[in-house]
Amino acid sequence: MNVSEPKEINTTPVFQSNYAAYLDGCSIICNEGGSRSGKTYSIIQLLCGLAKSTPNTRISIVSHSLPHIKRGAYRDFKLIMEDCGWWNDNNFRYTDFVYEFTNGSYIELFGLEDEGKARGPARDILFVNEANLISKLLFDQLAMRTTGTIFMDWNPAEFNSWVYDIADNPKNKKIHSTYLDNIHNLSLVQVEYIESYKELPDDFMWKVYGLGERGASKELIYTAWKIVKELPNKGQIFYGLDFGYTAPTALVKVEYYEGAIYVEEMLYQSKLTVSDLVNKLKVLNLSRSDELFCDSAEPKTIEELTRCGFNAKPSEKDVWGGIMKLKSYPLFVTHNSENIKRELQSYKWKTDKDGNIAADEAPVKENDHSLDALRYAVFTKLTTKSPTWVAM
Repeated sequence: MNVSEPKEINTTPVFQSNYAAYLDGCSIICNEGGSRSGKTYSIIQLLCGLAKSTPNTRISIVSHSLPHIKRGAYRDFKLIMEDCGWWNDNNFRYTDFVYEFTNGSYIELFGLEDEGKARGPARDILFVNEANLISKLLFDQLAMRTTGTIFMDWNPAEFNSWVYDIADNPKNKKIHSTYLDNIHNLSLVQVEYIESYKELPDDFMWKVYGLGERGASKELIYTAWKIVKELPNKGQIFYGLDFGYTAPTALVKVEYYEGAIYVEEMLYQSKLTVSDLVNKLKVLNLSRSDELFCDSAEPKTIEELTRCGFNAKPSEKDVWGGIMKLKSYPLFVTHNSENIKRELQSYKWKTDKDGNIAADEAPVKENDHSLDALRYAVFTKLTTKSPTWVAM
């Protein structure tokens, strides 16, 4: 099958790479890259050509929400169709965002606010725009209803994402792109704006949106932490403890040294009773003078630890304040603290249906046990309380 490139518009190396992968019969084609690299535009160019040249082809363009589709993929789709001279307003159903071609093909665009849409009718070709914003479960539902090629794109703005497993599978095709692949279609202002990321103190924006390399999402709470071999053992030592039973009980050792926070994982285990925990603390050689800042929601457990000779104290529970306090220090994590590192890589702010950080600026309550323990310790120990003023 031959897709003729429209004479009215230019194509980029990203289009050409996707077209070649399609012709090679790749079942899943992953587009991972930086801002303004032309990923979405190039894929939609190709889909328009396929729909126009191949009768009765069913194509779905999907994202996490319809407002997101309207602001991005739909605008590109209509612009491409108009530039090619193919757009006919009578062929587009605005009620359900479906464009019907005269040869029996169609392109539908929809968001997944209603997760039931992922379980809808089958299709021949699927394009998941910003695939990292939907769950792997929804992707699986879409994929099992797709008889042909699946295209995906995203900015690699996360440490961990299910899309990386798809992209790194040698059976699939991964296409990496940056703004340089699309530079002839960008204005000088756009190029200067992207390249201004180089000057930022934190290289995250340049790494992800300039170079298209994997980084951390805007929802990720802790981004500026580093790994060290061990604690300095020269500063102020204290501990944080988050109680659990079905969920893990997490104990962290914290060192405040030269204006920075160092942390080491000491305990991360489920199904611990209070007596089990006491025995664990004894084995870890916590002394009677070691300050142990605990989840204040369990005063009974704190009292039991105190009666067993530990310097257990209730912590301050201001979640947002604690996070901001912790973010105000350089953070170093020992290399053997696997659960702390894992939680840091996935601990995010809640987002709304459009992918924006929710107004209440609260974290997602999952995979946060050692981070809660760390927050208890740092916020309670290092927050200076104002003295009470008494009128004389």
